[in-house]
Amino acid sequence: MKMGYNLHLEQSQKLIMTPQLKQAIKILQLATFELDQYIQHQVEVNPVLEITPPLKEDSYTVERERQMEEKINWKEYLEDFNNYEYSKPSYNEDNQFNYENIVSSNTTLQEHLLFQYNIAVLDYRYKEIGEYIIDNLNDNGYLIGTVEEIAKELNQEIDPVENILAIIQTFDPPGVAARNLKECLLIQLRQLGITNKNVYRVVEEYLEEVAQNKYPYVAKQLGVDAGEVQEICDLIRTLEPKPGRKFASVSNNYIVPDAAIKKIGNEYIIMLNDKNLPSLTIREDYRKLIASEGGDTDAAKFLNDKLNSAVWLIRSIEQRRQTIYKVVEVIIKKQKNFFEHGKKHLRPLTLKEIAEEIEVHESTVSRATNGKYVDTPIGVFELKYFFSSGVGSSDGDGISAESIKNHMREIIDAENPCKPWSDDKIAKLLGERGIVISRRTVAKYREDMRIASSSKRKRYQ
Repeated sequence: MKMGYNLHLEQSQKLIMTPQLKQAIKILQLATFELDQYIQHQVEVNPVLEITPPLKEDSYTVERERQMEEKINWKEYLEDFNNYEYSKPSYNEDNQFNYENIVSSNTTLQEHLLFQYNIAVLDYRYKEIGEYIIDNLNDNGYLIGTVEEIAKELNQEIDPVENILAIIQTFDPPGVAARNLKECLLIQLRQLGITNKNVYRVVEEYLEEVAQNKYPYVAKQLGVDAGEVQEICDLIRTLEPKPGRKFASVSNNYIVPDAAIKKIGNEYIIMLNDKNLPSLTIREDYRKLIASEGGDTDAAKFLNDKLNSAVWLIRSIEQRRQTIYKVVEVIIKKQKNFFEHGKKHLRPLTLKEIAEEIEVHESTVSRATNGKYVDTPIGVFELKYFFSSGVGSSDGDGISAESIKNHMREIIDAENPCKPWSDDKIAKLLGERGIVISRRTVAKYREDMRIASSSKRKRYQ
């Protein structure tokens, strides 16, 4: 085989992800709160950057405030301030105690049960058993493990453990310390004083059938009519399947809209929520230092790199701002009927349409809308909400899937509960509104909205 060297020229195009490009992409997909944190971090690591202080008030405003202060009778103000109605000391010298000094905290399920247990059980020998049972309840209030395991762990007989468990099951919240869903529901029924044996039979034997709305089958097994079974099921649905969840800690995740749309007259105005973002600039002392440094020294190279990084960051933030503004502007233009008349008038819209309007790539629009919210006159929506597929309508304009779901919800809410509409009937009623879709599409959208089928929505009374 012949071996040798040769020179081969080839021309090709490649996309190289430079650090600056990666940074621009990252900034584009950050929400306002995340961008604030990112800017603070960049100011810490880049000495060339500095946050511009807020603009000082003009001399007219300062002079006006000074004149207003001179008009205030400070002596009278201080006398009123010392009045009990205006201020109250947090420390009371008489009893050295004030409820205002106490920080409130939410009571846990275990604390709530231990308080009741210490009052109910007087025999100290059973204190350890009760505390062990209470500590082995999960967040939903169910007992983890079996009575046998608890008795073995504590070197106790099974009977005392069963007795203590029965006492704890009478505590508030109703149904706590149950070992399964059936026992939880039965405990609540007994505490409500329900005497109807059929209610207990439904819970013990026919919970699966009830979940599937098989009322005629359950009625046949119990020897009663379907209407009575429906009443029993309505009662069971009022019970709490997870007694401990009202004591669970809830973390509220708040949404900060990245933009707001306000209607002024007949015009929609866009306001970007970036007034609280720090304004960046290049430090003046570093500008002079860079200008005075020679180009070959390590310090000059370091400063130039930091300067280029700072300039690129400022440009990327401004580009992100302009991109979001343009995207929201086109959304208003395309979805004007939505803002004027409500959710039922949301039309189909794709990322490609927006990208063509503002002359960018679809991926740029996707990053600009991902995880960002807009405050509109009819509520706060994620920008992705305005992009959805749809079908054609009789008036020639398309109608979005979200709009179809709103029409379906209206139809189902207005139906007769004893004779609910089938999917085929809903499709015909939508056709009368100019929305032509198949029965299978109706079923798909209904399942997306977590609405049961007509057989499971039917009521027998």
